Amino acid sequence: MESAHYFNAPVGPFPRKPLTVELAGTTRSLHSSPGIFSPDGIDKGTVVLLDGVPAPSPRGNLLDIGCGWGPIALTMALMAPEARVYAVDVNDRCITLTNENAAALGLDNVTASLPDDVDPSVSFDTIWSNPPIRIGKAELHELLLKWLPRLAPGGDAWLVVQKNLGSDSLQRWLAEELDDTFTVTRESTAKSFRLLRVRKANQ
Repeated sequence: MESAHYFNAPVGPFPRKPLTVELAGTTRSLHSSPGIFSPDGIDKGTVVLLDGVPAPSPRGNLLDIGCGWGPIALTMALMAPEARVYAVDVNDRCITLTNENAAALGLDNVTASLPDDVDPSVSFDTIWSNPPIRIGKAELHELLLKWLPRLAPGGDAWLVVQKNLGSDSLQRWLAEELDDTFTVTRESTAKSFRLLRVRKANQ
């Protein structure tokens, strides 16, 4: 059932449920809903990502791939108020919640949307993602090759992937598939998760 969350929002009522979480060092009051990824809080992988990454680019365009109710995108926006944060998901409920949670925090620098609604000419200075591994290898590869090549020169992407769900093989595959302007490294391991870094060379 979990993989279905990545593709389709449930039909019928869209109830909001209060959600209290810590983002960017402060407790925040937000909302979540059934039928999305990790509706009850910040999942373990995202915690590892947020605890392990350096600060995002303070300006430019930032991206969260697979935003859910918004923990990654909202953290980026709180840490980089002068940047524009794009959050993408294929679940309409996630898009609505991320936009509503951004508004609740007074963040006007977040736009959540379907992937195809992002201007294809936009490049990204920082990408953070807990990618939807369970959608399947082919779909995951297609997703990553849609976004990672859009890193701006000098930009970084940080991906958190569970070891037993193929983090090491994904690292090797990315190194093979991306051109030689990219480097792919394993930066850390915590709580059975790898933190992978994809860097675009300065040009």
